[in-house]
This record gives sequence, structure tokens and C-alpha cells, in this order.
Amino acid sequence: MTLAPFVRIVAQGKGRARAMTLDEAQDAMSVILQGKAAPEAVGALLMVLRLRGEDPQEIAGFTAALRAHTTGQLPAADLDWPSYAAGRSRGAPLYLLAARLVAQTGVRISMHGHNAYQNVAIRPDDLRALAGPQVRYDPLAELCPEAFSLLDLRKDLGLRSCFNTVLRMWNPAQAPATVQGVFHPSYRSLQAQAAEILGQKTLSIIKGGGGEFERHPSKDIICFGLRKGQHIQEKAPAILSQTRRLHEEGTRIDPMALWQGTLRDPFAEATVTGTAALALWTLDPNLTLNAAQAQANALWLDRTID
Repeated sequence: MTLAPFVRIVAQGKGRARAMTLDEAQDAMSVILQGKAAPEAVGALLMVLRLRGEDPQEIAGFTAALRAHTTGQLPAADLDWPSYAAGRSRGAPLYLLAARLVAQTGVRISMHGHNAYQNVAIRPDDLRALAGPQVRYDPLAELCPEAFSLLDLRKDLGLRSCFNTVLRMWNPAQAPATVQGVFHPSYRSLQAQAAEILGQKTLSIIKGGGGEFERHPSKDIICFGLRKGQHIQEKAPAILSQTRRLHEEGTRIDPMALWQGTLRDPFAEATVTGTAALALWTLDPNLTLNAAQAQANALWLDRTID
């Protein structure tokens, strides 16, 4: 099988083109991941979908194919935490400290990604050091080279593709709960719909710093997602009244110094605890947002500095 029939479906012209069904999208992505697609066809398909806009059925189908391609590679986890932000808006990766904080409660976190800070790639070992020994971090290039090649097409195409969304939906450890960050607010609903199609029950999605699952502590945010398979939209009120960008230009935060207490920055600390609170709230259906924030604050004060 080649990719041509699927390109034809989405690109054959006004009034005739349509979105792929879930099964068609799964077959198309399987062809790509197996290396059976011509590179020109891959680029054509991704850019047509970029121009037309993403569809939940297609995202679900692509994700199902990626999951089938990589089944059984990771140990079981309680929480899936995708991490794929890169670009000028990305600041110090404080979300790693949030994951570290949550993991100190015994939660098994699977974090996977490909990251950059101020357009400089971060070494996986540096990310692991920040996330701590209780968080498993797997770089995409090692976990699935075929998927990394698709993500890396951005260098040649000049634009992100729907595969960025697929990677956030991936959940390679098959964790029962997932947290996701998006850069564009419209993707919150899209990803929740795709997750529902895939049978996922527990998911939280926010517009986060640089597209990561990292909340701004001085802004009200809307959490989209799923609880017991039902769609939710819940407002999380601001934690601080301080007006400040999440990552100010010219302001450098050393995450390890923040964790170890040699640097004090109330805004950065609230970013960490606020993000951790949303993760805790996702994991425990009985927690309110206020209770989750109180738990995160207590964890921060009692964190293990190692």
C-alpha cells in the first residue's frame, strides 16, 4: 500500500475532498511509520491537513497507528505527561519541577518529548536531572525514531503539522490519566474529542507556557478534558495577583536552584505548585481545585531536596 489513496481523499478538490475516517487515518499513518510512503507524499498529506485544519477522527486514527507501532516499549505509569514545546516562547522548564513534586507522592509519571529552551535543544540527561529520579523521561528520538523523523520535518516544511498534536495524544505508557498543554486554545477541544474517540477517560488540557502543561499563576485558566469519559470545562482561578509574563525576556530562572531553595522567586514557585495542583486534580476525581492547590503547596514546603 502507498500513501497516494489517502492524499487523494483529502486533496482531490473542492466539493470532493473530505476528512479521512478513523480507519483510513490509521492505515495512512501505518504506511508512513513503516517507511512505505514516498517523502513527497508524506509532505503533501501533512501540509494539506495543515491548510485544511485538524480533524478529531484523523488525529485519533493517526494516534492509534502510533500506539500500535510502539506498544509495550514502556513500563506502566499512572500519569502520561507529553512535553513537546520548542520555540521563542519557551522559558525555563518549570513544569519539570511540577512533575517532580507530584512524583514524590508515589505517582508513576511517564514523560516523553523533544524540547528546546530559547531555541537551544536540551539534553535528555539535563531534563532527567530536573525531573528527578522518580519521573521517567524518554526522548522521542530514542523512543520512536520514525516519529521523530516526522516531527523533524518542520525544519524542511517550515510549519508544524498535525503530528505535533498526535504526539501529545500518544500516551506510550498507556497511563490511565493524561495532562496536555497546547499553545493554541482551539486545540483543547480538538484533543479532548480525539481522546474520547480513543476511549480515554481522564484527561486535562490547558493553554500552557510555550505549549507545555505549565500554568500561568496570575491568570484564570480554563481546563478542558475528560472525567470518567465525560467532557469537562472548569475554570481554575489565578493564584497570584502579580502581573507578569510567565517567562519574562531577560529573566533567567535556574530551576534546580529554585528546587533546592537557593533561589527564591514566588512567581516561579507558584508556577510549579499551580501546575502540580492541576496534575494532582487530574489524578484524583475526589479532589477539588482548591484542595489540590493546598496539597501542592504543602508538598512544595516539604519537598525532598536531593
